[in-house]
Amino acid sequence: MKLGVVGLPNVGKSTLFNALTSNKALAANYPFCTIEPNVGIVAVKDERVDTLAQMFNSKKIVYTAIEFVDIAGLVKGASKGEGLGNKFLSHIREVDAVVHVVRCFEDQNITHVSGNIDPVRDIEIINLELIFADMDTLTRRIEKTQTAAKSGDKKYLEELAVLRKLYQTLEKGLPARMANLNENEYDVAKSLFLLTFKPVIYCANINEGGESAYVESVRQYAAKENSGVIALCAALEEELSQLDDEERELFFAELGIAESGLDKLTKACYDLLGLISFLTAGEKESRAWRIKKGTKAPQAAGVIHSDFERGFIRAEVIDYPSLLECGSFAAAKAKGKLRSEGKDYVIKDGDVVEFRFNV
Repeated sequence: MKLGVVGLPNVGKSTLFNALTSNKALAANYPFCTIEPNVGIVAVKDERVDTLAQMFNSKKIVYTAIEFVDIAGLVKGASKGEGLGNKFLSHIREVDAVVHVVRCFEDQNITHVSGNIDPVRDIEIINLELIFADMDTLTRRIEKTQTAAKSGDKKYLEELAVLRKLYQTLEKGLPARMANLNENEYDVAKSLFLLTFKPVIYCANINEGGESAYVESVRQYAAKENSGVIALCAALEEELSQLDDEERELFFAELGIAESGLDKLTKACYDLLGLISFLTAGEKESRAWRIKKGTKAPQAAGVIHSDFERGFIRAEVIDYPSLLECGSFAAAKAKGKLRSEGKDYVIKDGDVVEFRFNV
């Protein structure tokens, strides 16, 4: 999973990236201090995997991972190339979802490119640039498809209808993801890799003191387009990222923090993208595997290895809490808690699975 971190200059984007990845991306008080995108791959810690590793004396622990791409600060006119905009927009096109960092903190020492704090205005500056870029993309695609549709081919006529529906949505100042599409139309739209079709999580960057009215304005904006929202203090998260695990836990306890910014962001991204994790465990390794909600057992097996899907026989499944209660696969089987599931079984979050296959 690749997430693009975007925002206006000086909103705390690179600070958040540093906190998430414990990297040292340049975070400076001037625009375009990040030109080439910084990339960090972060393991998504999962206590369930740790517990299974202890239970099975696993030699290896493997978590799922998220790739964060710190994309340089966008500015007004980016769709026309302002501030190296075209280059930055191409980086957004490559990600699965966008983490849009919005400044919701006051700090006289950090200049705001627009002179004052206004989260909704800032969001709309970037969203409009992405909309303009998508309109250019669609204009070219419509011209090409119109020519092909003259043949009367149903495929091109249907595609043209989708392209026009998307363009009309953008003309209203709305992102492409807000177009009212059926399942077939959605597949066509997805294949276009439009910037505004990507799911978005708005990350309200707040002061250490907590949330303000600024955050509520972001929530109201996000609700209109069914986007996700999290609030965190990027500066505090960066400080915490420098501590070891024990120090961090003590600090969390002192401040009454239940989870880190990465945990918040991970959960929000999983929800937004409809993702879950299933688990495998044994002496060799205990591991989490990321899949889409609704994935059936053979396709989940294919995430591990294509041979598992091709030769799928059945899946031996137990939910994580039941396995903890039983203490082992053998005990779970003896108590009738280990189920044998076929090819139509839909994997659930936290299922501990052993696949049986033959190729």
